[in-house]
Amino acid sequence: MLGLRGRGLAPGLRAVAAACLPGPRGLCLAPARTAAASSGVRDWRERAPGAPRGRALSLSAAAVVNSAPRPLQPYLRLMRLDKPIGTWLLYLPCTWSIGLAAEPGCFPDWYLLSLFGTGAVLMRGAGCTINDMWDRDFDKKVTRTANRPIAAGDISTFQSFVFLGGQLTLALGVLLCLNYYSDASDPVAPVSSIAMGAASLLLVATYPLMKRITFWPQLALGLTFNWGALLGWSAVKGSCDPAVCLPLYFSGVMWTLIYDTIYAHQDKKDDALIGLKSTALLFRENTKMWLSGFGVAMLGALSLAGANCGQTLPYYAAVAAVGAHLARQIHTVDIHRPEDCWDKFASNRTTGILLFIGIVLGNLWKDKTEETKNPEDVRVEN
Repeated sequence: MLGLRGRGLAPGLRAVAAACLPGPRGLCLAPARTAAASSGVRDWRERAPGAPRGRALSLSAAAVVNSAPRPLQPYLRLMRLDKPIGTWLLYLPCTWSIGLAAEPGCFPDWYLLSLFGTGAVLMRGAGCTINDMWDRDFDKKVTRTANRPIAAGDISTFQSFVFLGGQLTLALGVLLCLNYYSDASDPVAPVSSIAMGAASLLLVATYPLMKRITFWPQLALGLTFNWGALLGWSAVKGSCDPAVCLPLYFSGVMWTLIYDTIYAHQDKKDDALIGLKSTALLFRENTKMWLSGFGVAMLGALSLAGANCGQTLPYYAAVAAVGAHLARQIHTVDIHRPEDCWDKFASNRTTGILLFIGIVLGNLWKDKTEETKNPEDVRVEN
């Protein structure tokens, strides 16, 4: 699920990951002989005869991780820096909330967006670390996850604890920066925002256990991944407005149920064999009907959130575009083809960006609307 579980990799990413496994157990990590090398496939570090020296420059996340010093690569893969889609899906609800909380006619605070972006990278990495620590025995039994750093023995349990502590410490530093964005006249506001951010740790820590006890781990993931829809508004305004934040949070949870159910269909055979649960196994052939219901609920909640904060035409146009994108995604997904499930899952970054653009333009439109009304208002007052 979102790379937290890590069983739904695209075929291309599996090939890249297989080519760059770091080495043996212990503190001193050295390159290991990969499965590709043992099967006679040329390793990416090996220069083909007659080929020019060096590798082609690539800016993809996987290529950046592969270019990092080898002792760091297991840790970067543990926090899924080579697969950033999960970070996007964690970050985008934060941007929605920050955008909706901006003053009419203004862009959202770009520094605050950057702050939340940094926090999303760290918290997604911490979530992946916790998940892999919980699931190390399960991951060893599944081909697609057997090479994950903890399951493969490239990182020990002690090392993963130390690394998790470092990520959480940095995330706490980001959270403490919210002091600068709360209402100075309300001394409780920064405390409440920090407490709200810290509360998400309970969800992050317990989510990996949900797939052992319920068929609705995707719901638990939705509650976790969309916490930023509450925290973003609080960071800007100093407190949450339930009329806006709760519908926005609910819409994000419905969105997660859509994309992560699609993702879970990649793993349903493995999950059934090892005793894990998911909405994919629960819904089976009725998946599209359930996803359609979640989509309708998401669009309704987004419309309510927009109405409650005075959003304008561009916002509702973006909500309509999101609806069209989701409808196509649900209608065309082939739940029996893992590759197609991955493609549809990854396309949800577009969904989130569309909505964010609509929020920003809708907020800027408010200024135009107010300007057209001001002369009339002045005449009425006179």
